[in-house]
Amino acid sequence: MKYLNLGCGARYHPAWTNIDIAPHGFGVIAHDLSAGIPLPDASFDVVYHSNVLEHMRRADARPFMRECYRVLRPGGVLRVGVPDLERMSNLYLKTLHAALSGDVHAAYDYEWMMLELYDQTVRERSGGGMLSWLAQDPLPNEAFVYERIGEEGRSLVQSLRQRSSAMSKQSRRLSLRSIAHRLRNLPASFRRRLVAVLGPADINALDIGRFRLAGEVHHWMYDRYSLAKLMLEVGFRDPIEQTPTASQIPDWSSFRLDVSPDGAVVKPDSLFMEAIKPSEAVGGQI
Repeated sequence: MKYLNLGCGARYHPAWTNIDIAPHGFGVIAHDLSAGIPLPDASFDVVYHSNVLEHMRRADARPFMRECYRVLRPGGVLRVGVPDLERMSNLYLKTLHAALSGDVHAAYDYEWMMLELYDQTVRERSGGGMLSWLAQDPLPNEAFVYERIGEEGRSLVQSLRQRSSAMSKQSRRLSLRSIAHRLRNLPASFRRRLVAVLGPADINALDIGRFRLAGEVHHWMYDRYSLAKLMLEVGFRDPIEQTPTASQIPDWSSFRLDVSPDGAVVKPDSLFMEAIKPSEAVGGQI
C-alpha cells in the first residue's frame, strides 16, 4: 500500500508520503498544493488531507480534487477532513436561541460560534478574533471551546495566555519586513518612485492582501452534501461519512492521524468523508 498525506502540517507518519507548504519534520516534501500534486498518475492507494480544502479558494477546489483523483490508483480511497459547516450552523442556532432566552453562559458559546463561522473567513491578521478570545484568562466557556477545538486547542490556550499580544505584534513585524525585503530587491529608481507613491493605506492593503493569500484564512466551507457533491463531480463514487477512527483505509487506526496517542480526537469540529476512485473512469473524469 502507498499512502499520500497532503497538507500534513505537524501530523504525518513515516509510512506515508507527506507534503506540506511549510514542512514541520524530516522527510516532509515542501510544495504548494495550489500548483498541483508533484507526483505521477495512479501512484497511490490512499490520498488523505485534513483541514486543507477550506483554505483553498472555491475556484481552486475542483482542480485540487481532480489532482487527488489523478494520483490515486483505480479502487483507491480518498479521505477528506474539513470543518463541519452543518454542525457549526446547528450549534450557532442552538446557542442563539439560548442566548435570546436569557441564558448568560450560552451567550459566550454564541460568541464563539460566530467566531468559528466568520472569523477564519474575514480576518485580516494572524489569529484574528479567535486568538483574542482564546487568550482570555479565565476563558468564560472553557469546556465548550475545548469540546470544539480538542486537545491541541487546550495546549494552545495555555500558550496564548502568555504571548497572544506578542504573537500579534510579531506577525505584523514579519509582514512589514517581508514588504521591506521586496522593496529592497526592486531596481533603485523604481523603488524610489514606489515609496513616494504608496501611503500608509496602500502599505496596509498590501499587508492584508499578502496575509489573506498566505493560507491561514478559510475561503469556503463544506457540509455532508457539498463535499459529497464535489467528490462525485470529479469522478469519485460512493462518498460516505466517516469518524476520526473509522475508515475504509487498511490499518487506519494505527497511523493516528486524526487522533492523538491517548485516543483524543485532534479536531472534533471536523467532518470526515471518504470516496473511491472507480476501477474504470466515469464520464471521462480524470
